Amino acid sequence: MKQLEVQIMGQSYLLGCPDGGDARLLEAVERVDTAMCKIRDAGKVRARDRIAVLAALNLAFDLADKAPAIETAPVSAPAATTAPIEGDGALLLNSLLERLDAALGDDGRLL
Repeated sequence: MKQLEVQIMGQSYLLGCPDGGDARLLEAVERVDTAMCKIRDAGKVRARDRIAVLAALNLAFDLADKAPAIETAPVSAPAATTAPIEGDGALLLNSLLERLDAALGDDGRLL
């Protein structure tokens, strides 16, 4: 496993990267950096840790929106190792977002 030095919101990080995973890791770093800078530049949140949590939740929310499209894609053979997702993911995510909004207080709404 090799290591890559990357910049996220102006801070350097040394990340482990599996062989052949450079492009995917750099793409993920770019997404995280863009999301964090967007939140920081909005001016409502200043603490780096809160910016990171909000960016992670926004990215997870975006990923959850894309999940139904993946689930409805035609599959040629059943995947034996894939477990079905149980419960209402959207309801759970909204509940989590409401709790985070309450915890953040004056920092503003998450979405």
